[in-house]
Amino acid sequence: MAAGARDGYERDPGLQPERTRMAWRRTTLSCAVAGVLAARQALRGGPDPLAVLVVALIALVFLAFLGAANRRVHALATARPPALSTRAAVATAACTLALAALGAGLLR
Repeated sequence: MAAGARDGYERDPGLQPERTRMAWRRTTLSCAVAGVLAARQALRGGPDPLAVLVVALIALVFLAFLGAANRRVHALATARPPALSTRAAVATAACTLALAALGAGLLR
């Protein structure tokens, strides 16, 4: 007997993965918007070589985050999605911290 069945409630296994997939997509979209706004801010006064380098690094880190998020979204499409691996969790956290640090580096 499942834990939820004792309470007279059967958990629908499709709802939680769907919410998680949507959360990954929202997070990816918000990272894209933040990256575009950072690039706009960096290049506003003209192309400074350091600002262009930081924007390129932001794009690279975003692509790494996008790859990790895309792998997770596809993994959640299975009937019984596996747990997020420690490696993937550390990679996404590192991408988030790198984006924050690079964004803060653009503020002068």
